[in-house]
Amino acid sequence: MTVVAIDGPGGSGKSTVAAALASRLGLEWLDTGAMYRAVALAALRRGIAPGDGEALAAVTRGLHMEMGPRVLLDGEDVTAAIRGHDVDAVVSSVASHRGVREELVGRQREWVAARGSAVVEGRDITSVVLPDADLKVYLTAEPAERALRRAGEHAGGVPAHAQVAATGEAIERRDRLDAGRTHSPLVVAEGAVVVDSTKRSVAEVVDEIVALL
Repeated sequence: MTVVAIDGPGGSGKSTVAAALASRLGLEWLDTGAMYRAVALAALRRGIAPGDGEALAAVTRGLHMEMGPRVLLDGEDVTAAIRGHDVDAVVSSVASHRGVREELVGRQREWVAARGSAVVEGRDITSVVLPDADLKVYLTAEPAERALRRAGEHAGGVPAHAQVAATGEAIERRDRLDAGRTHSPLVVAEGAVVVDSTKRSVAEVVDEIVALL
């Protein structure tokens, strides 16, 4: 059995690298950030405030999620919807609540236990969800490159300078929220290997992680 846990800030390439690594190793891949985004989308649709932890926890417990290349929320394909700017704006606040995190951490551990081997990525995988993973990686990149990548995702191509600047500010704000939250903050966990993806191809980063295994 092989379990690889990957954490890191927004725009570091976690999802892309995790998917490529899983394909290389012949394993399934879990994007835990998509789970928090799905909760945030459900909250927005229900008019629940991002600060209402009790209501958010109750909603989370009642949601049916299917995670994979496509994300299904109560049977609806929300793969594109969870990447919208409206979700970006509230997901860190939604994810900061203990009740939400406890429910999703439990589901994430069950997902891995059912498979035995997997690649799992997020922001508290190495520190909280899977602290005993076979390999723990903290993936990072220079702030300017992270902003360019994330802005390009939203623009569907080469983003304008203003888009990159605004995206960079949003990423910095979310990083501060995630690193400063009380429950399961974003940290470089003990035993995690820091891998910098700046100016490197996905294949190069995957090669390094495979070598670490």
